Amino acid sequence: MSPDTWREELRSRGYRVTPQRQLVLEAVRELEHATPDTICTRVQQTASGLNLSTVYRTLELLERIGLVTHTHLGAGSPSYHLAEEADHLHVVCRSCGEVTDSPLDLADDLVRRLRRDSGFEADARHLTIFGECRTCGAK
Repeated sequence: MSPDTWREELRSRGYRVTPQRQLVLEAVRELEHATPDTICTRVQQTASGLNLSTVYRTLELLERIGLVTHTHLGAGSPSYHLAEEADHLHVVCRSCGEVTDSPLDLADDLVRRLRRDSGFEADARHLTIFGECRTCGAK
């Protein structure tokens, strides 16, 4: 999604395009799986007066209107990425912390079985699988 599209989406929903909103969106795009603290640090490189509570409020708004989404990659703060890039599973190495995106269709059988066996409609885009990566496993 281009910055022009972000601007159009914000305006079409009645929100102003503020420098803070634009900086947070740009940081989310650049950092991919980023916590609010990491996003704040990146934004403060350009706008030193922006604080963490503003980042949280901005992320909350951007998620509510569908521009960003979050996932939990472990204990602590959620990680954010652009909603248009959310169709993937998260695979996290418990040893080194590396986060890898995997195709969403890897969870198709699990989602179908949950639906069939329990009537549960799973959203696998929020699925995080923990384990050990190939590099750490070889050590």
